[in-house]
Amino acid sequence: MTLGEAVIEYLARLKADDLTMRLVLTVNAGSSSVRFGLAEADGMAGRVIARSRHEVSAGIGDAVLLDGLGRFLGDRRDEVVAVAHRVVHGGAGHFATRAFDAATEADVAAMTPLAPLHNPSTLQWLQRCRGLWPRQPQLAVFDSGFFAGLPPVAATYALPSELARRWGLRRLGFHGLAHRSMWQRYCQLTARSPKRVVTFQLGNGSSAAALLDGRPVDTSMGFTPLEGLVMGTRSGDVDPGLLLYLLTEKGVTAADLTDLLNEKAGLAGLSGRGGDMRVLLASDDNDARLAVDLFCYRARKYLGAYLAALGGCDAVLLGGGIAESAPRIRQQILGGLERFGLTIDPLLNAAVSGEGRISEVQSPIEAWVISTDEETVLAEEAAAWLDGQARTGGQSPADATEG
Repeated sequence: MTLGEAVIEYLARLKADDLTMRLVLTVNAGSSSVRFGLAEADGMAGRVIARSRHEVSAGIGDAVLLDGLGRFLGDRRDEVVAVAHRVVHGGAGHFATRAFDAATEADVAAMTPLAPLHNPSTLQWLQRCRGLWPRQPQLAVFDSGFFAGLPPVAATYALPSELARRWGLRRLGFHGLAHRSMWQRYCQLTARSPKRVVTFQLGNGSSAAALLDGRPVDTSMGFTPLEGLVMGTRSGDVDPGLLLYLLTEKGVTAADLTDLLNEKAGLAGLSGRGGDMRVLLASDDNDARLAVDLFCYRARKYLGAYLAALGGCDAVLLGGGIAESAPRIRQQILGGLERFGLTIDPLLNAAVSGEGRISEVQSPIEAWVISTDEETVLAEEAAAWLDGQARTGGQSPADATEG
């Protein structure tokens, strides 16, 4: 059978009434880019068959963005049966994947002050996709869904319990799609399911998670994506008293503080040279070096905390753009930990670009660079939602599983 004949046969099967295979578009919208995935949803499984990434800069309008989406889909646009959107912050009431309705959209919009770099672009893409697929479900896949079952001791802030319950003040966790994908990919690569794993998503946004039997028991991001590691333009951990001091004694407004912590802090604020790790690694400027050192130190400190929380570790997984492309950063975070059971192989570390093991063969704790794949997780969530719809006759089961 030729490729052309195979495609014709596939499209013919696609129209069969009893076919479980459907095409799902995944949309992962960020502050500076948007990533698309085209996936086959078969039963509760999702398989990405195409990917595309588009930079979004000031002045680019809908026509250009939609043209990019159109070129990506080609003549398969009408085969899309659902669109799955990554939603960074939906608040404490949203964990399970659900169809976007008016209430869900309003909740995501209300969380914009807590995720200003992501929620606005997600809502913009929701409207664009609704215009292209007005009858297909637009699905909200929440970044915090992976962390819905955090133990109370990890999810709880030391605030008055009544206020915390009333306002949903708890550790929600973010980058859940990325951490879940790293765990799944590691198990696929090694044919093993280790008990205790620490995962790092290191990019413009960075976070860490501690996993026990594949389920998170702690994570560095909290009620918002600001907490935890040093990031490209976000501060990570800051003493709350320092923020109160700026508000009460230095005349800094809440709006100024939001901008400072989200847009002007992190690597960019420390270095004065922006948040691109490649630029900072190539610089001999003292501020740039301090920015790199602090980025690595904060990650290393969280690793130590999670080794204690887990009572040891079987594997450390590093994902994201910085982790996949910067051996020096990997060495600075993980080097010199032999007494804890982790020994990095310098030759392997220098050679890996993208994905592979970087620890010595005899190291009790393995260290791997893993390519994150949020598109596959989005597709899996969409496939499971569609399967649930088919099983329940269109009555969404999503709310029944909310955390």
